[in-house]
Amino acid sequence: MFTLKRKPLSMPSADQALPGRAQAMPTAQTHFVNGASLKGPYPQGAEMALFGLGCFWGAERKFWQVPGVTVTAVGYAGGLTPNPTYEEVCSGRTGHNEAVLAVYDPKRVSYEELLKLFFESHNPTQGMQQGNDVGTQYRSGIYYYSEAQRKAAEAAKEAYGRALAAQGLGPVTTEILPAPEFYFAEDYHQQYLAKNPHGYCGLGGTGVSCPIGTGVQSEA
Repeated sequence: MFTLKRKPLSMPSADQALPGRAQAMPTAQTHFVNGASLKGPYPQGAEMALFGLGCFWGAERKFWQVPGVTVTAVGYAGGLTPNPTYEEVCSGRTGHNEAVLAVYDPKRVSYEELLKLFFESHNPTQGMQQGNDVGTQYRSGIYYYSEAQRKAAEAAKEAYGRALAAQGLGPVTTEILPAPEFYFAEDYHQQYLAKNPHGYCGLGGTGVSCPIGTGVQSEA
């Protein structure tokens, strides 16, 4: 993906952040793979999950392949600059993470299963990078929309941390925060690897299984 030399590896302060803009960046209206509305309205009963796990091109593909996930989109979350561009995010001066929004049917796939996919699809011990991709926008993050998601995320992080430690890996650096505003990325980033099947994907997991996500919970 887009790289810069000497990219900062710490979050910018408010006075260091780029100013951004009031207008949202133009983006696609429909999902390139399934034709669903990218920004909604989403199906009744659908829930949202938001993750950062490195380069969002490959990360998004992981989630649109999951049965029960009805819409995915890539964008920027967790930073300071309103409506940033991709180049601004890559500068390290917005504080944003490259994020994937997954809209899913909780009757078909559980949030715990999405957490399992999240943890197993990248290395959550690397801090501000994933593999050769270095910068604040490549950090590991879970951004929750409910108290139930928060509890599930924290339990998953703890369980996976134990599994990784048993294999000699370091501590999990995944941040778990309330879901911030999600800024949809530019059109060409949406479903990038469906449009460019041989495009770059820098994701790589640890090979350690995450001991969560055993199935969809039955309705109360």
